Amino acid sequence: MFILKRQDVDISTIQHPKTGQPVPILNYQGQTFRLIQVFPAKQEEDAKAFWRDLTDNRGKACVLLEEPDRFSVWGKIRIEQLNEEGAGGGVTVAPFFVQACLLLLQALYFEIEDLLGARQAGSFQKEITSVFQQWKFPQADSASAVNQLLTVDPLDNGQIPSWQEHHLNTLLQELHRLGKQYFGNVSFTVRVMDALQDMPDSERKQFISWLNQTPLGRLWTPG
Repeated sequence: MFILKRQDVDISTIQHPKTGQPVPILNYQGQTFRLIQVFPAKQEEDAKAFWRDLTDNRGKACVLLEEPDRFSVWGKIRIEQLNEEGAGGGVTVAPFFVQACLLLLQALYFEIEDLLGARQAGSFQKEITSVFQQWKFPQADSASAVNQLLTVDPLDNGQIPSWQEHHLNTLLQELHRLGKQYFGNVSFTVRVMDALQDMPDSERKQFISWLNQTPLGRLWTPG
């Protein structure tokens, strides 16, 4: 498919017919695409490699959207597919994948608070809230909802949000970007990843295995 510019496309949000959750949709010349993964601008080559792998090796119809501060990969769908697929119209992940991401979110927040102070932690909370709102994360659309995500017990199955795989990809990408922005290097990743030790061994290993199969693995588990 194509590499597109922002002025080439129309991006909107539709309501999932089954769950009512917002689903980001890209429209291009009468075709409809849904978000798969987001990359920061500096990872242009990773974004293009991921897009080419989907199109050339896996036969998927995808477009790569190039914007000044990021790249995003979108997969072609028919709107009626949302009725045929699982909740959210995306790839469903096991609940413990969401729990793992909440552990990393909270660990980075507390690292910033402990090492850089309450003011920087407050700034981080505002920035991650903006990320959640921009990408239409379910159950994370307000400051109070994000505050709850930062304080809830991540391993409590009754309180985890209903996120899809593209939400996790976006969150992990943005957490790494913000962590590097606040600490000036990537040494924080080892400390933050230690938070996964609270998970059962089998679930932690499955999550890390999934992470290492994505371009994000090089960011969070280098070497």
